[in-house]
Amino acid sequence: MRNLVRWIDERFYSDFHDNWDDELFRRTVVETVQRDWTVLDLGAGAGIVRQMNIRGRALRVCGIDPDPRVLTNAALDEGRVGVAENIPFDDNSFDVVFSDNVLEHLRTPLAAFREVWRTLKPGGTFLFKTPNRLHYVPLLAQLTPHAAHEFVGRLRGRAEADTFPTHYRANTPAAIRRLARRAHFTVDEVRLIEGRPEYLRMTALTYVAGLAYERLVNSVPPLSQFRVVMIGRLTKPICGGPRSERRFEHVANN
Repeated sequence: MRNLVRWIDERFYSDFHDNWDDELFRRTVVETVQRDWTVLDLGAGAGIVRQMNIRGRALRVCGIDPDPRVLTNAALDEGRVGVAENIPFDDNSFDVVFSDNVLEHLRTPLAAFREVWRTLKPGGTFLFKTPNRLHYVPLLAQLTPHAAHEFVGRLRGRAEADTFPTHYRANTPAAIRRLARRAHFTVDEVRLIEGRPEYLRMTALTYVAGLAYERLVNSVPPLSQFRVVMIGRLTKPICGGPRSERRFEHVANN
């Protein structure tokens, strides 16, 4: 059976590697950040996601997290203990704020969006990657207790200390539009992406089911709303005036 899993990997997903979604988001961050900018990693944690290490690509990389291990995160020039709803930095501190798999954990996402807006400089950018609530993985996660999430995390090699409760209150394009409007952001882009079905690679049978799902949501346009990864870009306007929503895009696995 493992041979069949490897065959599906090679036949259908040869361009995908472990943490492919983090690699994709890293490219978005790196292509945005400039050398003389100050950046905030919102939810930096202990720095276990190596793809989010952009130290040296910006003038200064700061990070916050409720986990005190953020203070020793080697990917940061400065780490502070804090939460997204009360960011411990001054107004207009950052050119870019980015968050990788953080929005799904927020109890009060509007408060967090407003704090990101406050700490961004005028014209600054908020980049995020988070699961799409309408995908089967978050849907199942919402129906299972946190202990089950910890168990699945252990199976995938993740420590219990790195598995956090989820709420999925900012995890659809519609929710992002609503929150952005209330926090006075301009919505530049939201992408929905379906790639290799990581959670179903445990057996050949489940992998085939995941492959079928991936092909379906990437080939039938009305089903694109059920893709798993959501990557977005919001901008704090330089000055007042009407806000606009520029582009929403559902991206298939090519």
